[in-house]
Amino acid sequence: MGTSEPAEIVEIVQNPVIAPKRQHRNVETKRKLVEATLVPGASVARVARTNGVNTNQLFTWRRLYLAGRLGEAQESTKLLPVTLQPATSASSWGAPGTIHIKLAGAQIRIEGSADVGLLRTVLKLLRA
Repeated sequence: MGTSEPAEIVEIVQNPVIAPKRQHRNVETKRKLVEATLVPGASVARVARTNGVNTNQLFTWRRLYLAGRLGEAQESTKLLPVTLQPATSASSWGAPGTIHIKLAGAQIRIEGSADVGLLRTVLKLLRA
């Protein structure tokens, strides 16, 4: 037997594959990419591939954009003018209704407006 042992073979890689660094895009760029996907006939996958963006990431930006949560909106929200009218009284609605309650031992008829507290008290007494 010889004194030499078999040598271990080690592979040397000359050009190792390095993962690309994460790209940070500003909000304006994200909005432009999303808006490109909203054009009729546009493909989200094609827009993503053309611009070097992951398709899932572009779908996430698109969801945020449609929810109004992807930066400042380009168009400001327009408010409509509102004018308030004074409240109309109940008498202008026409004649008030009539309530007619028949219980075993009594009848109650209320015409026009009634005091709610008094009506509640009367009904409690009739129930007893």
